[in-house]
Order: sequence, then structure tokens, then C-alpha cells
Amino acid sequence: MLKLSNLKKYYRVGETTIQALKGIDLQIRENEFVAVMGASGSGKSTLMNILGCLDKPTEGSYFLHGKEVSHLNDDELSFMRNKHLGFVFQNFNLLPRYTALRNTSLPLIYSSVRPDVGLAKAVKMLELTGLGDRMHHRPAQLSGGECQRVAIARALINDPDIILADEPTGNLDSATSHEIMALIKTLHQRGQTIVMVTHEKDIAAYAGRTILLKDGRIIDDYPNS
Repeated sequence: MLKLSNLKKYYRVGETTIQALKGIDLQIRENEFVAVMGASGSGKSTLMNILGCLDKPTEGSYFLHGKEVSHLNDDELSFMRNKHLGFVFQNFNLLPRYTALRNTSLPLIYSSVRPDVGLAKAVKMLELTGLGDRMHHRPAQLSGGECQRVAIARALINDPDIILADEPTGNLDSATSHEIMALIKTLHQRGQTIVMVTHEKDIAAYAGRTILLKDGRIIDDYPNS
């Protein structure tokens, strides 16, 4: 499903070249649940941005469903994101003036789905994430865990093949973190492919596989027992 071959990413900062990724070889199969770990500056965010078609590699190849996406233009990358990828962020990224229902349905603005069909689908996604009775509340009226459930519902609204979760429990307390991970685990068991960045070993343990990055390289890749 995802294949990276000798993938490198360099940034220019003044006269200095920063090597964020230094030759990543990686394959992720359909319905895998993969955790990506590493210290700050290890390349996790850069890797996730490339996997999410939000950035392009400097060198190497990235294949998504067999299609080379490394050199697509911005419109083509946007199409790939909308068709294949759902995103869950640490800070939820919800619009404060919109209800949970409206926030969930926002990605459908860019699709051909009729408004009534989109609304019904948003209701279904919120029910799936356990918020059927909170869909008319705004983010300020929801707990952190509920806001993250809205974000997960929004990520699912376009039926993506892959969920990319960047520190999905980073702003949550321990008990709520494990509730959110139980939900993500359920989505995986329903057939969802998930790639998740986390700093926490107990959160990574929910995944079936852990990839460890250091200084822009993969230094370990192992199944979780």
C-alpha cells in the first residue's frame, strides 16, 4: 500500500543544509497498524508530511497504491490526499464556531456528495466514534477526548484507505488517551490502515508494528508482541 525507496529530504536554512531524512526504505501493507517513534528531530514529522502528500521528498521514491507520488504537482497531491488519506492531529484542528456535526462534514465541501447525503454520513461517523448524543455541541462544549473523537470522525468522512495520526493522544490525560486508542484499535480491526506518530511506548504498544527513527534513519522496525 505504501512503499518508500531510498527516500531523502533536505532543507536549506541559510547557508546550511538540514538532512531531515537520510534514505528511508519502508513498506506498509494494507490493514497494518504502525507506530512511528523517535526523539524530537528524528524525522518523524517530515516522514508523516511526505506520507500524507503534504510535502515532497528531495530524492527517492514514494508509491501510494502503486502510484509514484513523489513528483506530482500540488493539484495531483491534493487529489491523492482527498481520495486516500485521513488525518488526525494532536491539537484536533476543529473550527470553534462549528458544531461537531459541521466540523465532521467539512472535508465533503470539496467532494461531489450532496449536502443531505454528507450530513447523514457525518451523523454516521459521529455515532461510530461514540458521539451520537454530542453532535450539536461546539468544541468549547466538549472534553478533549470528545474533540479528538470529532477529529477522528472527520478523518473517516471521505472513506480513506489510510489514517495518519500525529500524536493523537498528546493533549489528553492517561485515561482518555487509552479510550481514544481503544477507538483507533477498533477502527484497525474493522479494516483501517493506520500510521501513528507517538512519543509514548504504552501508546505505541496498541500498534502491531513499531518503527524507530533516529537522525533521519530507521534504526529499528519490529513487531509488537
